[in-house]
Amino acid sequence: MAEPNAPAAEEGEEGAKKKGGGLVVTIVIVLVLSVLAGGGGWYLGKMMSEKFITQEKKDELAKKTAAPAEGAAEGGGHGGKEAKKPGEDALPHLANEENNVVALEPITSNLAYPSESWVRLEVALLFNDKPDEKTAEEVHQDILAYIRTVSLQQIQSVRGFEYLRQDIKERATLRTEGRVKDVMFRTFVVQ
Repeated sequence: MAEPNAPAAEEGEEGAKKKGGGLVVTIVIVLVLSVLAGGGGWYLGKMMSEKFITQEKKDELAKKTAAPAEGAAEGGGHGGKEAKKPGEDALPHLANEENNVVALEPITSNLAYPSESWVRLEVALLFNDKPDEKTAEEVHQDILAYIRTVSLQQIQSVRGFEYLRQDIKERATLRTEGRVKDVMFRTFVVQ
């Protein structure tokens, strides 16, 4: 009777060896694929970083060559055109009285909670008719006062930001008695 049990024991040992061998093969395959993926990621990252570095160098070179060209175009400052200030652009600003848009000064303030969080906001007002600088300044102060009452949790999500935008637009419309048609956000940074 010992003989019938012997083949069952041999089959159990062979099955364990097969299972053990399959585990080793699986581990080797996972390691090889991990090394390939890591190498591919490294190579792609190196290619991308070189592309961005090259673009930054191109931008720096363009700035360096544009500065002397501007000086030559302006007559070298000898009675030619008036020299531009560093902050001025060659392109006209979109915010002007001709298209009834007034760009407000940047608003920088801390939030209500947490008070160590800061927000920087640049907005432009679209008026229905000719813009009024005094009214625009009142709206600027109103937005600043409102931003100080907002908490970070209120504006964390996309929906929260949309509510903030709608609230500011509503405040501007009420403050100007309907003369402001829209409030356009140019930048919004929370730190």
